[in-house]
Amino acid sequence: MWWKAVRAVSATLFGQRNATARASSTCSRRVVDMASRDGELRVFIVAGEVSGDSIASRLMASLKRISPFPVRFSGVGGALMNCEGLQSLFPMEDISVMGIFELLPYLNKIRIRLKETVEVARLFQPHVVVTIDSKGFSFRLLKQLKVRYSKEEHCPICVHYVAPSFWAWKGGERRLGKLSEFVDYLLCILPFEEEICRLNGLAASYVGHPLLEYAFQLNMEHGSTSCNGGFQGNGDAFRQQHGIPPGNTVITLLPGSRLQEVKRMLPIFSQTMELLNASFTGLSAIIPVAPHQHVASYIEQEICSSSLSAILIPGMSLQQRYDAFSASRAALCTSGSAVMELQLTGLPSVVAYRAHFLTEWLIQYRTKLRFISLPNILLDSEFIPEFLFHSCTYKNLATTLSKIILDEDARAKQIAAAEQILSLLCPQGLNSVTENCCPSMNAASIVLYGAKKD
Repeated sequence: MWWKAVRAVSATLFGQRNATARASSTCSRRVVDMASRDGELRVFIVAGEVSGDSIASRLMASLKRISPFPVRFSGVGGALMNCEGLQSLFPMEDISVMGIFELLPYLNKIRIRLKETVEVARLFQPHVVVTIDSKGFSFRLLKQLKVRYSKEEHCPICVHYVAPSFWAWKGGERRLGKLSEFVDYLLCILPFEEEICRLNGLAASYVGHPLLEYAFQLNMEHGSTSCNGGFQGNGDAFRQQHGIPPGNTVITLLPGSRLQEVKRMLPIFSQTMELLNASFTGLSAIIPVAPHQHVASYIEQEICSSSLSAILIPGMSLQQRYDAFSASRAALCTSGSAVMELQLTGLPSVVAYRAHFLTEWLIQYRTKLRFISLPNILLDSEFIPEFLFHSCTYKNLATTLSKIILDEDARAKQIAAAEQILSLLCPQGLNSVTENCCPSMNAASIVLYGAKKD
């Protein structure tokens, strides 16, 4: 696999480097030790997007479950984190901005929010600061906190959950070592990341991909003790509930979770569906809507003003999402975490992506990978068709979706590849994922007992 080459390069670079960073296992101060002195565990936690909100909420639940002390949270997050007891400092959407040049109009607001977050974090006096993905905001926050706390006796342990995709960019692994200046521990969701991080002087552990926890939760809710083979929702019940005729062809549309990407992708998806309507009698569309007020409003307005007729479901409901996937014949998906979710049901799909033209140019210039979606990257094969940048047109998408819907061989290849993805993420089988041994519990245990500091 391609990451073995990355690992070899990292080993060589580390051998040549007179590294000053040491793995956290050589340190002594743990989060649980600091909490024991105060009789409570204070966690400052930040997520900047919908997928991070989901990961963070599960981590919060697991920390409350295994902490020997009462847990208090402060920070920034979304609806799911709010359900676990977080009162977000401000709406998570204020920092949910993707891209490079797309960021420019929001810089001033993000600077204000960053300053506010730093000040509240210092006043909260956390034992641990946990940032989830969103490396732009997260790393700036951790850097500023390190500077502020360097002059104080109280200094929390800084943990970042979801490693940045260093393996995707030219020279990315060389920059890993610099993270140790402000990140004490890195929680990885891909198996190969831990070793590469450690080879570059960064304390890290593979805790498991969130997809594994989705599989366990969904199967438990359906009374199944077996997770092998992924998960199939109740597609028949979903069709009946939403009045979809039995003979209709159903396509799930996943235009993204951030307002910028939804505005860019949904019109293309709408045009794609219009073109497919000429080829299929009885075509139904389902759109899981991200828990983002502006995204929901935009999608509703777009549906009302276009010829696209779609069933809108709450995206934060895991059960409804997977019932929708099971009711569908195919999915049209913006590149992102949702592509991985589709692998759990083996739903054949097509991946699309557009960005600001300067962002697209920079991605093409800096990336060292042939693909953009994680399933294709992991298998080093374009088993899921990708249409990126200028090739992302409604005509290309419609043509390929038609093939995915009708061609049984093409469908079988995607379904088989999805099984490979699950095996790669969990070689010992999904049945090894349990309530006490799942990504969020693994992460919580490391936050409490594994992440250490001098």
